[in-house]
Amino acid sequence: MFIELPYIDLDRTLFCGQAFRWEKSGSEYHAVCSRRCVSVNKCDGGIEVNGDNDKAFWENYFAADIDYETLVKRFSSDDTLSKAVEFARGIRVLRQEPLETLITFIISANNNIKRITGIVSRFCENFGDKVGDSHAFPTAEQIAEVGVDGLAVIRAGFRARYIADTAQRIASGKSLSAMGDLSDEELQRELLAFMGVGEKVADCVMLFGYSRYARAPKDVWIKRVLAEYYPSGLPECTRGVEGIAQQFLFEYIRNK
Repeated sequence: MFIELPYIDLDRTLFCGQAFRWEKSGSEYHAVCSRRCVSVNKCDGGIEVNGDNDKAFWENYFAADIDYETLVKRFSSDDTLSKAVEFARGIRVLRQEPLETLITFIISANNNIKRITGIVSRFCENFGDKVGDSHAFPTAEQIAEVGVDGLAVIRAGFRARYIADTAQRIASGKSLSAMGDLSDEELQRELLAFMGVGEKVADCVMLFGYSRYARAPKDVWIKRVLAEYYPSGLPECTRGVEGIAQQFLFEYIRNK
């Protein structure tokens, strides 16, 4: 199945620290997303998705409705962002399931991408349903049933308590889907009420799980960018899409 995406670099998009389930084998990228086991390849003008035929889902997942070429031109009016979008050309912000985004970014606290990916992999293998040759991300009910002691096998350390408490709240009726109808301020308050969620994790969940593009998570790398280049805040050309601009800057400052 072909998805038209003139602007995409799969390596930069899938391994930049916004998603933790993708693996690469040769030129193919494999993952289970929302219980869909797929392989994805880059091709002329877009990507080829094999293993699932729900075109609308994958167009939404890869945010095919967002015109990145126009955004790149807009960002290029700023000297530093111009270098960032050139360096990280092809990166896109994905639209992921709120539950997976919330749990994985709770796991991300004081952690690095490699270790987060390992924890998430063990989490799915131990508690998620079998899907094809892999496993789905566990449901809130499956996580709640395991409890904090059962989570020891994924080696998440102090985060296990946060994961178990969050899953229990959602399994008991807290609707992440309904939270998508809230304003940014209300959504942030709701997310901050989960154990282990601070401002940075809340912003990540808002950006990657709810497509709130004005949210720009501030980790150590972005704080460094702000201190060095934007002490008064991100430039005017990022207004309303600061989270997308932040992703270019994050990739640039980490790897330049």
